Amino acid sequence: MDYNEALEYIHGTYKFGRVLGLDNITELLSLLGNPQDDLNIIHVAGTNGKGSTCSFINSMLISGGYKVGLYTSPYLESFTERIRVNSENIQESELARVTEIVKTKVDNMVESGFNHPTEFEIVTAIAFYYYKEQNVDFVVLEVGMGGRFDATNVVKKPLINVITPISIDHTDYLGDTLAKIAYEKGGIIKDDCEVVMYPQNKESEVVIQNIVKEKNCILTMANIEDKEITKMDVFGQVFNCKVKDRMYDNLEIQLMGRHQVNNAIVALNVISILKDKYDFEISDENIYDGLKNTKWAGRIEVLRKDPLFIIDGAHNEDGANSLCNTIDGYMGDKDITLVLGMLKDKDVKTVCEILIPRCKDIITTKPNNPRAMKSSELKEIINSVGKECASCDDIEEAVKLAIKKTDKNSVIICAGSLYMIGDIRSVIKKGDF
Repeated sequence: MDYNEALEYIHGTYKFGRVLGLDNITELLSLLGNPQDDLNIIHVAGTNGKGSTCSFINSMLISGGYKVGLYTSPYLESFTERIRVNSENIQESELARVTEIVKTKVDNMVESGFNHPTEFEIVTAIAFYYYKEQNVDFVVLEVGMGGRFDATNVVKKPLINVITPISIDHTDYLGDTLAKIAYEKGGIIKDDCEVVMYPQNKESEVVIQNIVKEKNCILTMANIEDKEITKMDVFGQVFNCKVKDRMYDNLEIQLMGRHQVNNAIVALNVISILKDKYDFEISDENIYDGLKNTKWAGRIEVLRKDPLFIIDGAHNEDGANSLCNTIDGYMGDKDITLVLGMLKDKDVKTVCEILIPRCKDIITTKPNNPRAMKSSELKEIINSVGKECASCDDIEEAVKLAIKKTDKNSVIICAGSLYMIGDIRSVIKKGDF
């Protein structure tokens, strides 16, 4: 099996859909020797901020000299981004080799009468097997969707459970209220475990606190209020904050947006527990360097400066609000051209109602995903909230139109779906505009 054959096999399992439950992944990993049981795992669930929080944790641990596996989804440009060791993507040849091993076990499962694993279950099994082979010191593990029945929740005893901001998303699978969604997210919490939580809305917070109490866990609520941002521009931020009883001054991150400072504080709480409870050696220098060196593509990321060209994966209410806060904080006096593409199973109208009033020009486009909304349909929704816009299904053509419409003193923002902004990132890299 070569790399292209491996991808064809993995993506070919998309037809098996999403199956919430742990029976398949448990059986598959059992046939692979249960590699996940031998890994030090930091398990991260939530609706927004999971990827950034994982990346901050990952970077600080690498700075401390540890070998760290990072498992995230979706990818932006290359499938291999999903499985990394010390920030290096799994090699294509290695992905092919491990996929062939996993496929053999999948075939054995099906022959024994089990259901065929889903695409996410197969990728998760590949990641665990590879991380065990690589003998990593830690795995920073991002939940795919929900938590309770997510394939990553096969983990029995993580070092730390992390809950990032919870909001309405994936209602067909997770429920239509914040309480129901929080219950699913909190499903990653295991008995007698350390839990770090981003402060939530009251409805979600009560649910998580009840789970923590029921499972006899120790809850650390990240203190995102006791902070001071001393510098903020499109190239990053400098801030002071308090974590437990320790003050940190002049911490620096490259990521834009006040919410990224909050995500960094959550990650700092995780590192504090690793140091204080588990006695891992992570110095202040490791913390400062790790935060400063953290990169997370596709989240309020600057791709060009003239005009300023930003991509962001905002696809739900909280993400749209965070993007708007960044617009107001960094570029409130500038005209915004928005390129928007959405998946049809998202809360499209709410995202539009939040983003559209901030923008002078809007261009709708279509992400390359089976669940994508047509650009013409998205245009109708935008028209319904009182704004005219252009429509262009082809992503590259939408980017060209945005650049044509925008002068050097204005800003282009592309948002709405991670599946779209990865393609836009590639277009900007190769394009001559």
